[in-house]
Amino acid sequence: MLCPGREPVTLPLSLPAPRALSDNRVAKRLVALPGGRFLMGTADDVGHPDDGEGPARAVELSPFRIAATTVTNTQFATFVKATGHVTDAERFAFSYVFEGFLPAELRASSPRVPGTPWWRAVRDATWKHPEGPGSSIDSRQNHPVVHVSWNDATAFCAWSGTRLPTEAEWEYAARGGLEQKRYPWGDELAPDGRHLFNIWRGVFPTVNTADDGYRATAPVKAFKPNGHGLYNTVGNVWEWTADWFSRDFHVTGPRIDPTGPPEGLARAMRGGSHMCHDSYCNRYRVAARSSNTPDSSAGNIGFRVAA
Repeated sequence: MLCPGREPVTLPLSLPAPRALSDNRVAKRLVALPGGRFLMGTADDVGHPDDGEGPARAVELSPFRIAATTVTNTQFATFVKATGHVTDAERFAFSYVFEGFLPAELRASSPRVPGTPWWRAVRDATWKHPEGPGSSIDSRQNHPVVHVSWNDATAFCAWSGTRLPTEAEWEYAARGGLEQKRYPWGDELAPDGRHLFNIWRGVFPTVNTADDGYRATAPVKAFKPNGHGLYNTVGNVWEWTADWFSRDFHVTGPRIDPTGPPEGLARAMRGGSHMCHDSYCNRYRVAARSSNTPDSSAGNIGFRVAA
């Protein structure tokens, strides 16, 4: 588990055989998109060249379908009940939690992460207990499931008759039909002073004013959808994609239905999260990218499905 700031650890995984939904309820609710040509990536001067955001390039996509929202706690609980799936965080017996969400005693007993000291490795933090022992998702059923690894996400997909979107599909969908805009609604962070997504407001990592209404995750439909009918494609939680991450494969790689490099060490994530702040991480733009090892999990990583 690499997220964040740790060397990867290998666990022997013996996941239960996924069982498909008899009526494919998850797959039936996906939004159909026509695909076609769009400009992927960016040369924006606020971007992160080291992440491989550029160059802006024409990409062709076949029609596909994608979920309007990230997978919720309720949906993931249904999957776990049907399959008995045990997440990587449960196997490791810890996951990463922002220290500001922890009670003093648990914060003191949970190791800091070198380089990102606001993260703590919290024993028994899982999707059911997002802030560790004593916390629950009882009031967050319609929030995105978190503390799920790429392995957990693909297990959910196998069960539900879906898959993870490719990076290209994710970006096409997240843009909502707008070309080369920073956000799903345009280039302004807060047009007319309106907060349109869930990120860190205030001074990171000490003061979160929650001016957008949320200190941590928000319900999956908390803000207006984009032009394709998708909610919270930026902010709220990072979203796993199907692709292996590379900073430069796409520069000369395929431009028709690209799927990323054939192998790698980490999987690409998109969209940023409620932890993002301009002072250190403005990766809440549609062209922004990050990555993590497939067994990594944290309190700001979730996923949405496609087909």
